[in-house]
Amino acid sequence: MPFMEEQNNQQNHYSRRSISFERSKLPNFLISVKLKYVKLGYHYLISNAMYLVLIPLLGVASVHLSTFSIKDLIQIYENLKFNFVSMLICTSLVVFLATLYFMSRPRGIYLVDFACYKPQKDLQVTREIFVERSILTKAFTEETLSFQKKILERSGLGQKTYLPPAIMRVPPNPCMAEARKEAEEVMFGAIDEVLQKTGVKAKDIGILVVNCSLFNPTPSLSAMIVNHYKLRGNILSYNLGGMGCSAGLISIDLAKQLLQVHPNSYALVVSMENITLNWYFGNDRSMLVPNCLFRMGGAAVLLSNKPRDRLRSKYQLVHTVRTHKGADNKSYGCVFQEEDDTKQVGVSLSKDLMAVAGEALKTNITTLGPLVLPMSEQLLFFGTLVARKIFKMKIKPYIPDFKLAFEHFCIHAGGRAVLDELEKNLDLSDWHMEPSRMTLNRFGNTSSSSLWYELAYTEAKGRIKKGDRTWQIAFGSGFKCNSAVWKALKTINPAKEKNPWIDEIHEFPVHVPKVSKVIGS
Repeated sequence: MPFMEEQNNQQNHYSRRSISFERSKLPNFLISVKLKYVKLGYHYLISNAMYLVLIPLLGVASVHLSTFSIKDLIQIYENLKFNFVSMLICTSLVVFLATLYFMSRPRGIYLVDFACYKPQKDLQVTREIFVERSILTKAFTEETLSFQKKILERSGLGQKTYLPPAIMRVPPNPCMAEARKEAEEVMFGAIDEVLQKTGVKAKDIGILVVNCSLFNPTPSLSAMIVNHYKLRGNILSYNLGGMGCSAGLISIDLAKQLLQVHPNSYALVVSMENITLNWYFGNDRSMLVPNCLFRMGGAAVLLSNKPRDRLRSKYQLVHTVRTHKGADNKSYGCVFQEEDDTKQVGVSLSKDLMAVAGEALKTNITTLGPLVLPMSEQLLFFGTLVARKIFKMKIKPYIPDFKLAFEHFCIHAGGRAVLDELEKNLDLSDWHMEPSRMTLNRFGNTSSSSLWYELAYTEAKGRIKKGDRTWQIAFGSGFKCNSAVWKALKTINPAKEKNPWIDEIHEFPVHVPKVSKVIGS
């Protein structure tokens, strides 16, 4: 009986953790929409838009006053100077409305500039080198080596992605010293570049937010940056760990909240993942997929709430929307760090990952819709939704066209499967998906920093024009889905840009053929 119980537990373990290797499809999340998330989007719009009501009122009053002649103003003054109470009420009302407007208006959050780390050429790893070094480790069976080859062929990764020296060395040397060395190279490389591009001194940074999901040493990564750049003693520093690939936008949202209450400040956001100590040397297939997808990379973003920085900044942050599905057990466990049967630690991907991602995306997009969609799209969407949900009418649901809300899309390059399904669900073109696909091809899945490689690609192509809106969307363990909306404050001239794509942008886009079977990622 104890043996049978242990065998059943093992079967339950594999049914819970094993990943489906047939083509997984993202649910059509724009058809099965929940009304409560639409209401949540409108709640965000109303609760954060008091100043949008005050602006028209002040505008109408200003237009009306502009029609008054000097004679009219003198007449009003003559009528009011002997009516102290009326004058006091009018003056108090004007002061009250002006105070209410300036107090309720959120501070503008500007992205001054950002930088993506590009490793040295000698760290590039082709598919052939990856397989060769995997064989030399003698950690993998013939079956799992064959499995990894298939994953690499179908992953969407190209031949120029990067891995840290500790992993590619023969034999590999995954240790704390090497992991720190990788973290320093990535973080300092990105920060040095962004400080150089903006001309901001390290001492001027008042807020520091660092996110890295799997590597959290003591002292923290944020402390490592403070020590290296000798940042000031009263800096507000935060280190976010274990939050997955969507942590980059969580860091942006945290910096945004801090900048709302700390005037005249710079915030530095650093997003990265560490490969050295998180390489899996076992044979559980559900844990081998991350080895084939994740690669070395990181980004540094400088934000400001100083009004004078608006003139030199690239973008203004318009919205952030965060969705967390961790209360659901299936969502919580679909990306899980644990030990396999041989006590090797790895990150396991569940067969439910695509379904969970679809539900999180549906929630996030439904909440975001009322904030960004044109009124015509909202009326059509909301009307059909009410007809179907409340009046039970059998009509075809209306799928909003998000291309009317955004010019550019930066979708986390987590894997080929999700990109394929999102392209279909959002009815996006190859042009819209190009930054995500090319980032996956050139740099692999760099976790939370992938969105910035995608935005850098769009800039290098000369696509960013003044007034353009860009939608960044990422998802990660927990399970979370987060969005950020940026508005371009100026046209980006690629000839004046320094980013990881500039020297080779003429080589892209490359053709990435679609396959009938891909691995859920």
